[in-house]
Amino acid sequence: MTYSELERQSKIKPYRARATEIQRLLKVAARDLATAARNLDDDPDWAFSIAYNAVLQAARSLMFHRSYRPRGKDQHHTVVRFAELTLGQEFREQVAYFDQMRRKRHRVVYEVAGLVSRQEAEQALDFCRKFVEEIRLFITGQPRLGKKG
Repeated sequence: MTYSELERQSKIKPYRARATEIQRLLKVAARDLATAARNLDDDPDWAFSIAYNAVLQAARSLMFHRSYRPRGKDQHHTVVRFAELTLGQEFREQVAYFDQMRRKRHRVVYEVAGLVSRQEAEQALDFCRKFVEEIRLFITGQPRLGKKG
């Protein structure tokens, strides 16, 4: 799949985001990571959902950085596909986990309470912290975590 195919399917559209919009989404992601951490003890389901939202917002900032935005229905799925295209094979496992979180978050929000254990929420939050940072580094062009020069 390519950006052009996503455009033809009316899943994305060109969008010239201002740098402040991209930064605002990254700040929302940081806020959500902190909020998820505060909710681990009280509500692992909600902590998981908020952590997922942090990655979603970071991935949306990636779309904005690449001059696109999602459109139509199934926008969360579109954001995942866009991240997959943009980040490439090197991030295949992270994007796959992001997609698993998307599906589970849907069930948590709309179908089943008590689906996420505290341990699973902690693992998800740890993943989300790292992945949000990787996306931020990708956008800013800074060296990746654990990579030299």
